[in-house]
Amino acid sequence: MIKKILKWAGIILLILIIALVSVPFLFKDKIKSMVAKAINEQVDATVAFEDVSLSLFKNFPMANVSVDKLSIINKAPFEGDTLVYMGNIDLTMSVKELFKGEGEPMNLESLSTKDGIINILINKDGVGNFDIALKSDEEDTPGDDNESKPFALNMQDYKIENLRFKYFDEGSKIKMIIDSLNHEGKGNFAASKLDLDTKTSAKLSLDMDNTNYMRDVVLKLDAVLGIDLENSVYTFKENKAFINQLPLEFDGSVALKDEGQQIDLTFKTPTSSFKNFLGLVPEAYSGNLSSVQTEGDFTIDGKVKGLNGENSIPTFNVAIASNNASFKYPDLPKSVENIVIDTKIINETGVLNDTYVNLDKLSFRIDQDVFNAKATVRNIVDNALVNADLNGTINLANVSKAYPVQLDTPLSGILKANLSTKFDMQSVEKSEYEKMQNNGSMSLSGFTYSGEGLPNPIDISQASIQFNPSRITLSEFKAKTGKSDIAVSGTLDNFYGFIFKDQTLKGNFDMNSNQLMVADFMAPESATPAAKTEGEAKTEAKTATSSSEAVKIPAFLDCTITAKANTVVYDNLNLKNVSGKMVIKDEAVALQNISTDIFGGKIGFNGNVSTKAAKPTFKMDLSLNAVDITQSFTQLDMLKSIAPIANVISGKINSTINLSGNLDSKEMTPDLNSLSGDLLGQLLNTSVNKENSKMLTALDSNLSFIDIDKLNINNLKTYLSFENGKVNIKPFNIKYQDIDVQIGGQHGFDQSINYNIAFNVPAKYLGSDVNKLISSLNGTDASKISIPVNAVVSGSFNNPKVSTDLSKAVGNLTNQLIDQQKDKLKQQGEDKVKNALNDLLGGNKKEEEKTDTSATSKENTTNTQTQQTAEDKAKDAGKELINGLFKKKDKKEE
Repeated sequence: MIKKILKWAGIILLILIIALVSVPFLFKDKIKSMVAKAINEQVDATVAFEDVSLSLFKNFPMANVSVDKLSIINKAPFEGDTLVYMGNIDLTMSVKELFKGEGEPMNLESLSTKDGIINILINKDGVGNFDIALKSDEEDTPGDDNESKPFALNMQDYKIENLRFKYFDEGSKIKMIIDSLNHEGKGNFAASKLDLDTKTSAKLSLDMDNTNYMRDVVLKLDAVLGIDLENSVYTFKENKAFINQLPLEFDGSVALKDEGQQIDLTFKTPTSSFKNFLGLVPEAYSGNLSSVQTEGDFTIDGKVKGLNGENSIPTFNVAIASNNASFKYPDLPKSVENIVIDTKIINETGVLNDTYVNLDKLSFRIDQDVFNAKATVRNIVDNALVNADLNGTINLANVSKAYPVQLDTPLSGILKANLSTKFDMQSVEKSEYEKMQNNGSMSLSGFTYSGEGLPNPIDISQASIQFNPSRITLSEFKAKTGKSDIAVSGTLDNFYGFIFKDQTLKGNFDMNSNQLMVADFMAPESATPAAKTEGEAKTEAKTATSSSEAVKIPAFLDCTITAKANTVVYDNLNLKNVSGKMVIKDEAVALQNISTDIFGGKIGFNGNVSTKAAKPTFKMDLSLNAVDITQSFTQLDMLKSIAPIANVISGKINSTINLSGNLDSKEMTPDLNSLSGDLLGQLLNTSVNKENSKMLTALDSNLSFIDIDKLNINNLKTYLSFENGKVNIKPFNIKYQDIDVQIGGQHGFDQSINYNIAFNVPAKYLGSDVNKLISSLNGTDASKISIPVNAVVSGSFNNPKVSTDLSKAVGNLTNQLIDQQKDKLKQQGEDKVKNALNDLLGGNKKEEEKTDTSATSKENTTNTQTQQTAEDKAKDAGKELINGLFKKKDKKEE
């Protein structure tokens, strides 16, 4: 019998296990359909989820439904924005709920979510992306309730883990983020009245109009809420809240009505210790508060009452106060004493614009230095009116001695303020500075600042700002860093617009310096360790990537700087008497009338540099006046690429250079391949040293009739143009003794060359043998004969190749000799005929008649023979000349 019982028990258990495993598959499609229906019947958005699963084991004996990766994506006007994303949603219900019909709602026992994101956006037109409920023209009837509710919320508990809530109002520029939100509640939602026991923790960040007011402020609230579901009233009962470490208690209720939320709340600090105030500061900045010694009180007392609706807010009165308080950290030498805080935030009408803030007093003392401030802010929505007074002294070195400020380098210096200001935000936005009332001054002395990216600390010996009704004046600013010193004075035209409204900072400044070392303002390259682990190498690579970002001229600057410096040292360049003007605007710098003494002369330039585009660009017009050629064209890489031959020329140059191109986005050096422009130069007091150039040495060895070292290029004017890495030389003429030379061609920034050099060489430079042959041709004058010789220089400056057309030049010489001989003999024949005619006309007429016609015929024959003989002699002489030249060449080669 026992065996039969065990056997049937085993069979039943097996059937139950099979049922528990198979039921989820039987109901899976039904659950998917119900989830989709529950969402799609309610929203006008694109809804998707990865999977819906059913388990009978996870919360046995209850059924568990899991929805994975649920997303709700907005349609227009927020097309593509994610409204809701839930990594996981778990629903728990009784198994019997799975067997209900199509129109019957399922009762949920519990709900939990994990890794969710909610993005609430409101555009400039006041339209929110959360308004996705389906609109219906027909009113719902009571009989339709069950059909429109696939799920019924009769829960006992719920839980939210790691939710990120983001709110951004584009119109008011309010941005709030609630991160790492964990919340859970327990209560019987089946009852119409219940007590809901809740626990909440989160981090709050708040920005208003691009100004950060809170960053990762830790919030905690453990509260029992009395809930009246029939009347939608929520009452605070037992509760304890913390803002960072500041405790707060709430009392009152919130009622949900059709026109809004009816609020009646009071809150206060349960204790009055001044340590509560330090608790408002994030722990990362305030340090460990458990051992801090405090005296005096600190209280927050607030009341909020009224309707929070579409056109109204509740009235409220929040008072923050402390009187004669002090605190001291046990491990720090100084204390902060005589602390007085008296602040009120009040709205008495329910109209948001009527809210005002009164900072009636803020005062404290460190050692003998006392600082006082007071301010009021009214009309905060339409046009905020600000009235503030600052007066006192702060020794910055004492700040870190009294408060645990985390600084790489301790502060130092004395800050003094005696300032009154009164202005409205509309005047700030419209730059109507005449409506502002500013009086007083602020100064900073003995201040040292060092930070990441600075190679040397900046020591500010004195900085003074004067506040006047019309403008703010930087009356003095003196500083040193490394070996550099600067002194600046000027005016700031829209200081408040920059501070409060994110406007560009406008101003005009004069800057003077005795010595300015550019390296003192450039971040040094980090040294590379000899050996690194793989993890260290990856970390270093990431650091290098982040620290080598492209250089950008700040977009918030719109100012003019007139500068003078006795010495500016940049890399290997030593500039003297530098002066000029810089106009910084729209992420660009315009350089105007910049001049400097360098390379034994003076350089002036105008131009601009812009970093607005992805690739920085520049355009520059330079004027070189009597600068040393060797120094300027060898120490400046850009000029060295444009005219590399200049390193063989000693002397001075006057030049104008117009060029433009791209800059390296990190080093801000010219990209040579992008350069385009032109150069016009005139050489002064120059000489040539061919030993410094392989090209000139090769040219000199291939041309026996010219000595490069004796070339006279004084007052030579040249014109170059360059583009796409190539420099084109406009042909120019020079003279070597009585040889005319024309030079033109092209070279590249890659050192390639392709020059054409044309010589018009008198024959006398071809040697004594050639001159003897010329003279043998019936007294031909060699000084009257010139030969065009062309040379082509190719290859590169380091490996030049020279070729000449010598054989063609010899042929041309031969033809010239033949033509000269023809002309000479022809002239001789004409002279003989002329003499004969003269004799005939001047003698006896009868003898002329007796003259036989055969004499004329004989004379013609004689002339023809004479001319033929001359041509033959010329040809023979030409042959001898050619043979002589080549024999000379052979001898030269031997």
